[in-house]
Amino acid sequence: MRIGFAGTPEFARVALAALADAGHVLPLVLTQPDRPAGRGLKAQASPVKQEAERRGLPLLQPRSLRLDGKYPDEAAAARAALAAARLDVLVVAAYGLILPAWTLAAARHGALNIHGSLLPRWRGAAPIQRAIEAGDAQTGITVMRMDTGLDTGPMLLERALPILAADTAATLHDRLALLGAQMIVEAVPAWAEGRLLERPQPAEGATYAHKIDKAEALIDWAEPAAVIERRVRAFDPFPGSLLMQGGEPIKLWRAEALVDAAAGEAPGTCVSAADGLVVACGQGRLKLLELQRTGGRRVSVADFLRGRPVPAGTVLGGRPLK
Repeated sequence: MRIGFAGTPEFARVALAALADAGHVLPLVLTQPDRPAGRGLKAQASPVKQEAERRGLPLLQPRSLRLDGKYPDEAAAARAALAAARLDVLVVAAYGLILPAWTLAAARHGALNIHGSLLPRWRGAAPIQRAIEAGDAQTGITVMRMDTGLDTGPMLLERALPILAADTAATLHDRLALLGAQMIVEAVPAWAEGRLLERPQPAEGATYAHKIDKAEALIDWAEPAAVIERRVRAFDPFPGSLLMQGGEPIKLWRAEALVDAAAGEAPGTCVSAADGLVVACGQGRLKLLELQRTGGRRVSVADFLRGRPVPAGTVLGGRPLK
């Protein structure tokens, strides 16, 4: 089949590679423009761009697809390229740009989206992180036909995946990316041949996964230990979870919630530094396991404390107490 592809990060790259390996023709790939990244802030190609160039696939990087927007020439060029590609299906995965109605009609069988949740739960930009943060027992992949709403289109395939107790956004992302790639390879020919039935999303249970903001990184010790621990995993690798110690920002990458522990001390107080670093929370206590100083690397709390002791009774900074 002739498949157009629109995507940007690693989640999308895995799907693009799977479609190419399945033998489909990919006459056009859309991805976002190169962005500054790393310490030197050099322009860096997206994972999808790197995969497309490695395979010699035609590539466009418009800054917008809105014909009435800020970059109408780039949008018009993309529209002409999509029309010339004579697509059977357009596959979209974490593209990051709004798709106008004309893009959804650019392929003979419409546009299919690979979404990293069990819709209608966690529509939006950060479904993987929000599922972990909320303490969901499972998530999954939904392949849907796109409409003009935000992740509101009818569903074609859904498969669940358990969220493990140790899952971070990174580990869950990788498992979902593989599942999504397998599902889209299955879904594309089945949809084109009429072997998949559309199911409208149920009205109940819809939630929105807001984009992760760096401001969310700062830990609020007044929250329950279990909530903080989930957020630590949800924000790994971005933006990380941040505490303040002696005026210095420290990233917390791994922790254990001691939910049955009494927390008589003020939230943020270091209760013990003998076996890890135990901090009082609004409910329960949090045992810190892996920390990172600015410019340093992730280290165990034992290694961290050897270079920077934190006496019991020290109050760690975070968000103002509620």
